[in-house]
Amino acid sequence: MNEQTFLIMAILVVVALLFDFMNGFHDAANSIALMVSTRLLTPQAAVIWASFFNFIAFLIFGLHVAKTIGSGIVLPAIVDNAVIFGALCGAISWNLVTWWFGIPSSSSHALVGGLVGAALAKAGWSAIIAQGLIKVSAAIILSPLFGLLLALTLSIALLWILEKSSPHPIERKFNKLQFISASLYSLGHGGNDAQKTMGIIAVLLYANGYLQGEFHIPFWVVISCHTAMALGTLFGGWRIVKTMGMGITRIRPTGAFCAQTSGAIALFIATWMGIPVSTTHTITGAIVGVGLSRRVSAVRWGLASRIVWAWILTIPVSGLIAACFWYLSRDFMK
Repeated sequence: MNEQTFLIMAILVVVALLFDFMNGFHDAANSIALMVSTRLLTPQAAVIWASFFNFIAFLIFGLHVAKTIGSGIVLPAIVDNAVIFGALCGAISWNLVTWWFGIPSSSSHALVGGLVGAALAKAGWSAIIAQGLIKVSAAIILSPLFGLLLALTLSIALLWILEKSSPHPIERKFNKLQFISASLYSLGHGGNDAQKTMGIIAVLLYANGYLQGEFHIPFWVVISCHTAMALGTLFGGWRIVKTMGMGITRIRPTGAFCAQTSGAIALFIATWMGIPVSTTHTITGAIVGVGLSRRVSAVRWGLASRIVWAWILTIPVSGLIAACFWYLSRDFMK
């Protein structure tokens, strides 16, 4: 590897870690909004709590999601520096736009959209692994639906079990139980989301001849990505916290516990199956499920529809931006 190639690759690794930081920053609301809105923790304590569990997630999960991103969506053989640069710029740009407007969107699907858009711009549809893209696309629908149904079921079950109990002592108990549910959700968040950047860095190393033999994820990449994500969460995307914690529906400690537990279960299952899902989609679906357990009108459907539109636009818009960045960088990234 010559000096110029190494320099370009190093810059791209830094950009990838910047995206990972942005992922944690943008998605911090997923982990902390319910803890803050129920006054379980102050915002500062909540981000420290979530960051810790984001970081240690590598001790719990394998690297199946990273391998899906790195070799399961586009053909590794067509990936080069310009494709990676386009994918990252597309994802970062979409994250910044949605953060600015306080809309919880998926960093994960922005990255997938960016990767697909840059690959399409370079090599057309032959570069896309249909099975992997279908699996990710299906998760866009199934992850929030699963979170919604699970949270709805759990909320109704608790309402039935605790029907004759005094509400105030129960809410205090569930506020403490949130320490467990929030920790599990932050573990799931770190376990699924950090792996997406690992996959991008690994395929970058592979494309430049740095990785030999079978596709794998070096340990320094694992640690770097979890560190970047934890730092991003530590700084927190405060614009989105209000939307997630109070904008969709009114959340009490029992509801927060149900939403976080349901979201954590969905993320654990997806991560073990190697499916890159959106933590944002999952927790939003769970929060809507909690609202529905009370009544349909408890959910602010106007805001929910704005969020859904952001989800629909994420992959095509980030893909289009990525294709533009690929076109602009294809010569000097060689």
